[in-house]
Amino acid sequence: MSSQSYDAACLPDLLPLYYRRLFPFSQYYRWLNYGGVQKNYFQNREFSFTLKDDIYVRYQSFSTQTELEKEMQKMNPYKIDIGAIYSHRPSQHNTVKSGTFQALEKELVFDIDMTDYDDVRSCCSAADICCKCWTLMTVAIRILDRALRGDFGFQQLLWVYSGRRGVHCWVCDEGARKLPSAARSAVAEYLSLVKGGDETLKKVVLTDPIHPFIRESLVLVEQYFPRYALLEQDILGRKESVDKVLSLMPEDVRKQLQQDFQNEKKPETRWKLVKDQAVRKQATSKKGHHFEKEIMLQYCYPRLDVNVSKGVNHLLKSPFSVHPKTGRISVPMDLNELETFDPFAVPTISQICEELDRPRSGEEDGKSEDAKEKENEKEAAERRKIRDYKRTSLGKYVKYFDQFLDEMAQSWKGELLKKSDLQKDF
Repeated sequence: MSSQSYDAACLPDLLPLYYRRLFPFSQYYRWLNYGGVQKNYFQNREFSFTLKDDIYVRYQSFSTQTELEKEMQKMNPYKIDIGAIYSHRPSQHNTVKSGTFQALEKELVFDIDMTDYDDVRSCCSAADICCKCWTLMTVAIRILDRALRGDFGFQQLLWVYSGRRGVHCWVCDEGARKLPSAARSAVAEYLSLVKGGDETLKKVVLTDPIHPFIRESLVLVEQYFPRYALLEQDILGRKESVDKVLSLMPEDVRKQLQQDFQNEKKPETRWKLVKDQAVRKQATSKKGHHFEKEIMLQYCYPRLDVNVSKGVNHLLKSPFSVHPKTGRISVPMDLNELETFDPFAVPTISQICEELDRPRSGEEDGKSEDAKEKENEKEAAERRKIRDYKRTSLGKYVKYFDQFLDEMAQSWKGELLKKSDLQKDF
């Protein structure tokens, strides 16, 4: 089913079905309860719901999975955001003595939004995306995932498609969840290279010696730059974009390349001329010149919304929330299939609700009326046991989530064993 078949006007009718039969509550609770290692961890977590007509309800909290299910099925939120674990239950924050209600922990989160790349993509702008510019999200995930694992030692990374034009990363390691705001800022700043707003022309400035993290990132960028920037965005083809690239170089190099480009029109060859000039400049100048690397990074390096990562109490859209504009589910991503991930193939709520209504193959074949009647009761009970999402396109994404949770559970087991040993009286 194409994305065009989603009609936002139908959302109020589809959400009750989604929350009643498709939302993976048991996995969701398993994630946010973190094995029950810390007391009241789930109970003190803030949820916020955006309801119809943009009614925003903050400081929701729940004692159990059942309580969360009942409330979500009653309110049918258009959007779910997840916040911090607080010192007290968020739903009781008004009854707590002023100043004592504090955000204590939360996953370290990153938000990458395609609108932040508008100055380096010509195929789309604002909320629009296509398969050409989606490459930027692939590069961002590759670079950040490598750095968070390799440079910081984190292991439990959940990557989630936002449902429209971006991706989120939830770093779920215990060490990440306990980071204070200053440490979160430090991680986010370490990962940020592209600086400055619309008025800043040159957004990446490298100094000698180039940091090993930047060198590692460049290895990944170089894999994607020729196809993304030279071929798909044609940055050395159209005059307007050529001028923009030239403006990022020293004046003498710019003048030389303007002349060279008169005789050479092919973007790939023009880029080779740029690299040749960079080598020449580095050989003759005492000061380090890395303009060809700066250009590649400016066009392809991840652009983070640093403020989302800094605050412990910052809310972020929940996995399995529905995007009201596109109808797409915010789904976990399998990094083994990252190169083939297609945001337009992610199921919409209308698609999975429709799939739910289809009879399962072989369900009606070769059964007499009597047999059907006898089996009615048995089948109904059986059907309730079958997790409905498995019958829909959502199934494979819940499976990714399950795999992530199984890996994460290994670390909980160690903590729970330690805890039980401490509680024993020898």
